[in-house]
Amino acid sequence: MTLRPRKAAAAESCDQSGMIRFATNGCDPAMCPTDLSCHGECHCSPSAPRGDRLMLQALGLGAAALAVAGVALPLLPTTPFVLLSAWAFARSSPRLEAWLRDHPRLGPPLKAWEERRAIPRGAKAVAVASLPLSGLLVHASGAGLAVTAAVGVALACVGGWILTRPS
Repeated sequence: MTLRPRKAAAAESCDQSGMIRFATNGCDPAMCPTDLSCHGECHCSPSAPRGDRLMLQALGLGAAALAVAGVALPLLPTTPFVLLSAWAFARSSPRLEAWLRDHPRLGPPLKAWEERRAIPRGAKAVAVASLPLSGLLVHASGAGLAVTAAVGVALACVGGWILTRPS
């Protein structure tokens, strides 16, 4: 993704993201998406105070590091950390957001999620396989029957949701 120059005269506030939306090349700012990144034909500029931007950048970099580790480690998920990183970078640094989107390993899952709300097949398999293991760990830790049952129901709901996402 290439960032286009922003036109300060055409600025409008994003509705829910706390960012400034800029129209470029005749783009209608009202048509910019307001979910994860406010990207595409319209670009956003961070409007948060510098301290908040630095905190969001640190969160994004930490999540990106965990996502990179998740590529190599089978039980560490990649996609949730990529999504968290994209969210943080979209609100703090267009340069880091562009780096993440163009990354050869992290960019494709992010694009798949944004375009189709899809989770890669391998990530689904690891997530669904780790859910029962998590439930067993809760039970083995000595949690009571009610807690174990509640965790089991929650994990089953999460597993069902994951399985209903496209691949």
